[in-house]
Parts: sequence; structure tokens; C-alpha cells
Amino acid sequence: MSALTTSADGFLLRGEPFRIVSGAMHYFRIHPDQWSDRLRKARLMGLNSVETYVPWNLHQPDPAGPLVLDGFLDLPRYLSLARAEGLHVLLRPGPFICAEWDDGGLPAWLIADPDIRLRSGDPRFTGAFDRYLDELLPPLLPYMAAAGGPVIAVQVENEYGAYGDDTAYLKHLESAFRSRGVEELLFTCDQADPEHLAAGGLPGVLATATFGSKVDRNLAELRRHQPEGPLMCAEFWIGWFDHWGGPHHVRDAADAAADLDRLLSAGASVNIYMFHGGTNFGFTNGANHKHAYQPTVTSYDYDAALTECGDPGPKYHAFREVIARHLPVPDEPAPALSRKLPPTAVELDRRAPLLSHTKALAEPVRTQDPAAMNVLGPDTGYALYRTTFYRAGDGLLHFAGGVGDRAQVFVDGAPVGVLERERHDETLPVRVPHRGATLEVLVENMGGVNYGPRIGAPKGLLGPVTFDGRPPHGWDSHPLPLDDLSGLAFAPAGATTADEPAFHQGMFEVDVPADSFLALPGWTKGQAWINGFHLGRYWNRGPQHTLYVPAPILRPGTNELILLELHATTEARARLTDTADLGPESDR
Repeated sequence: MSALTTSADGFLLRGEPFRIVSGAMHYFRIHPDQWSDRLRKARLMGLNSVETYVPWNLHQPDPAGPLVLDGFLDLPRYLSLARAEGLHVLLRPGPFICAEWDDGGLPAWLIADPDIRLRSGDPRFTGAFDRYLDELLPPLLPYMAAAGGPVIAVQVENEYGAYGDDTAYLKHLESAFRSRGVEELLFTCDQADPEHLAAGGLPGVLATATFGSKVDRNLAELRRHQPEGPLMCAEFWIGWFDHWGGPHHVRDAADAAADLDRLLSAGASVNIYMFHGGTNFGFTNGANHKHAYQPTVTSYDYDAALTECGDPGPKYHAFREVIARHLPVPDEPAPALSRKLPPTAVELDRRAPLLSHTKALAEPVRTQDPAAMNVLGPDTGYALYRTTFYRAGDGLLHFAGGVGDRAQVFVDGAPVGVLERERHDETLPVRVPHRGATLEVLVENMGGVNYGPRIGAPKGLLGPVTFDGRPPHGWDSHPLPLDDLSGLAFAPAGATTADEPAFHQGMFEVDVPADSFLALPGWTKGQAWINGFHLGRYWNRGPQHTLYVPAPILRPGTNELILLELHATTEARARLTDTADLGPESDR
């Protein structure tokens, strides 16, 4: 029997009245060596629970391979640490998580089939998720409340009412959890809209709502939908996420604290989204696509109670005061700011041009016509497409269907233009110097759409490519997930040109590892790695102008920084600084 149950007006934990005061904190966005620190800070703020999504796409990148449950994905260890800290856990395993995460957490191998009806009773979709649960749940069952573990509740789907109304599908998911040993309280989560709550709800399963303001109105809507039982805001939005080219969203701490007080004063339970946002390391960020494609930045700071580097922010202290009015808060001092690395300059004095190193990074795939990235292989990162022109002269290069998501075009190695999905670009005028000149198109996957009907939209070249109406045939295409840079042959910077995409390498010294932020003034766009750890994407478009460097990836002594800079640069220096710069602030 689950430790958490419901009564007519609230939760009971082992038969005693219980209020869930939780904070969202995604283990896969935080370095594992920092999990204990973040969980301790959650407890010290007064939280009695933490919430996390479970990203299917990372845990099962290959349906034929073993489930990944180590490193950043060692969920059993994370649950064990939460239990050691005395925290309960709300688990949100999907299948869809949204979360501003690549493809909403759905695996690339699954969504590559355009005929599958995602998030529906399509047996190809439910069968794949069932097989995933067959592997995921056995190692998690010891951490369920029924076995004495910290997990007291499990979510069924995620904001499904904004997507569909297939009740049979939701019932299948409920049965899938129950039949595999999950005895804990199940809940659904939808925006506090009558249509969403009706479409996303399930008889016998607790309905919860998501909102960031208008507390009284939204709780009343939830109560109209669910006349009795606990009231819970499963995502109390205290900040927001950022898109490249937009502002850095913030929310006034006093305003957010006042709404938190309204929630608790109403007797409701709450999950603060986010307590600690963390980082979209590597190629994990998602994107939105309503009227235009908008990729999410690398930082997931979210203007949360704990900053991206785990420091208590203004909301941490304001929320702690509010929670103390309603529930006991630990009689311990609030956490101090963490130590930061002293400002350090890094000289990047060695280069490896990308276009001439593609074969060292990935063998080409030969196709008659250009293929989408998921056809070529891994669809994360980049793909380089290469062919030749059939004639010389001026002409119009046309990319039918556009590109997914950003393409740089080169003729005989010289850059001739950029195409972007968000601008709906499809054509580019070019001058071809001679017959047989090389056409190269470097396409960047800027992040899979994580919300709405465009989840699974293909990446790479999305249709035929023509020059003045005639298609070149015979393409060599290199999928470039950039998960192994060991094949790069760096040379002194003076021995290579700076007018093409290139990897730049530099070394720097560290006495005692500590958190830091990588600042790249003078650089345009690309990726950054320190000691082989992929920090993520940078772009001078902003708003984000620094990348978070977790202390655990640094080591005493010599450390390596590698940048992949996609554009021309004369810059040869980067800076490690002690202050984050997430851009000009704007209230959401």
C-alpha cells in the first residue's frame, strides 16, 4: 500500500495529514557530484519533497541496447540521496516530459517514424513505452514508498490535455504502471483550464494543475473539476526559460513569494517549478515552434530559487520565510554562496579546421540526394553535406522545404551565406567559380521541439537542393554528434585559416577546482568543452553570454578548453569568470 493517500480535502502520509511542499530539480541537468549539495539546500529551504522528470530519450537512446542508468542518469543513486536527506520524491516518467528538453524527452529512434501517432493509443507508441518501463521500473521499485523508499507519487503523462483527449491511452499508461508494481499515488498534471483538465484527466487518478499566478482563480477551477480531494499546483511557475535572441526572463521574488503564500494559505500543496533549474548541457535543449522556430538557450537557470550554479537567490530566502509561516523549517543557517574560481584567461593557440576534419570525426554516408539527419545516423549536433556543382556562374541555390535548423553554405570552402529555419529561409544566391566546385552545407540541429504538434520535426536538409532548378546528385554526408573529438589534429593557430568553422584549443591552470563561468567576448557561435565535458552551445545573439562550468569537471593542474567556432574570428582568448551573465532581464 502506498505511503501517500488522499482524503476528502488533503493528503495523508501513513495516515497522518500531510502537505506536499516540493521543488522541481532534474537530476539530468545537474552534475552528479552536486546532487547531494542541491538536495541539502532543498531541505534547508523548508521543502519536504523534490520532483523530477525522467527523460526517456537519454535513458534509452537505443531500443536494442541496455538502459542507461549511470553518471548523469543514475536515477537510483539520486533517489537514494534524496532519501538520505529526508526528502520525498514526486516522479514524472512521461512518456512525454516537455521540460524545454530535446523532443520533449521522446527518443529520436521512435519519432523517426513519421507514421507513429505520438502520445496516443497507437500500439507502436504504447508498445515502445511498455518495453521501456519493463527495463526502467525494476531498478526503481526498491525506491518506491511501498518498499520504504522516497517516491510517494508518480505522474501519468504530462499536460496531456493541451495535446489530446485519448482517455484509452491514459488508461493504458495507468495500467502499465500498476501492472509493473507501482502502488504509489498516481496523478495527472494540466493547465488550470476546464478543457485541458477534462481532456487530460483520468477517473480515479488525482488531477493537479499548473500555473504561476492568479492563485485563487486557478485553484477554484481545479476544485470545479475535482470537487473533493487535495488541491495541488504541480508546477508553480516562479520564473521562465529563455530563447536565443530573446530576453532573460525573471520574476520579482516578492511577487512570487506572495503567490506561494496564497497557495499555502489556501491549504494547497505545491511543487515549485523550478527550485533549481540547472543546465541543458551538450545538445539537450529543446525548442518551441508556434509561429516560428525558437530554440532554448543552454542555461536552464529559470530564475529559480537556486541559481544555475546552486547559489541561493532572492527567491530562496523569500520562499523560506513564507514556508516557515505554514510548516516547520530546519533550524539551520541558510546556505552560503559557493566558492568561485578566480578569473582566468585562456589562450586558444591551436586550431583544427572542421571542414577538413569531418572524415576524422565521422565516415561519410553516400546518398543520391540529401537525406535528413535521422536517416544519416545520430540526429544530434551537426551534419555536413558535400557535393559538386555541374556548372560555373551565378545562380540561385534553393533548399526545398528549408533547413532544420541552421545551415552554413560554403563553395570551395568559402562561406557564402546562412539559412535559418526560424526565418523560413530556402534560397541563397551564389557564384560558382568553376564546374565541379565543391558545395558544402553544414547544418546544425538547434534542439528538438518539445511542445505541441511539431515534436519530431526532422533536422538537416529537408528536401531537394537545386542550383537554378537543377539538382546536383551524389552527396557525401557526415553525421557529426561530436561525442568524440579525439580524432582532431590540432596545429598552431598560425598554420590554419580563420575564415571557416574550426575547433580552437587552449590550456589553463587551476589550483583548486571551483565553479566558474566561461565568457567568450569576440566569439560568435559554437560549442564548448572543458576536459572533454560538453558545456553546450554559445551564441553572441544572447541573451546568455556565459556558460556554467561545474567545479567537478575541473581538475587541479592543467585543464583543456576546446571551442568549435562556426564563423570567422580573430579572437584567440576566452575568459573564466566568477559571475554569470544570462543577459538583460525582462519580466515574463
